[in-house]
Amino acid sequence: MVMKPVLLVDDSPTILMSMSVLLSKAGYPNEQAPNAEAALEKVRGGLAPGLVITDYHMPGMHGVELIQELRKLPPTRFTPMLVLTTESQQDKRDAARKAGATGWLVKPVEADKLLQVLKQVLPN
Repeated sequence: MVMKPVLLVDDSPTILMSMSVLLSKAGYPNEQAPNAEAALEKVRGGLAPGLVITDYHMPGMHGVELIQELRKLPPTRFTPMLVLTTESQQDKRDAARKAGATGWLVKPVEADKLLQVLKQVLPN
C-alpha cells in the first residue's frame, strides 16, 4: 500500500524544512506549502494527503480557516488535520476543533512526540 503524503503548511521555511526532514527520515512522504492558499491549490490540483499539519498563524488565511476550507473538498473531507502553533489558549483550540481539526501540537514539538501522534492518526 502506498502511503499518502503528509501535507505540511507553514509560513516559516525553517519549520517546513525541519518537519520535512523529520518526516522523510521516519519514512513519511510529504509535501510542503508556504501558506494556506498554496495548500488549497495543491489539494484542488489533485493532492490527496493522508494528514495535514498546519501552522495557526500565517499571513492571509490562518490555519483554522484552511481546515474549514479543506473540509469542503472531497479529497480532504475526512483527512486528519493537526494544528501546529505556539498558541495554547483553549478558545483557539475549541475554534480549531469546531473547524474540523483532529488535534493540536504546541511548538516547538519534539520529534518523538510528533512521530507518536502520526502513528495514532495515520492508517498503517
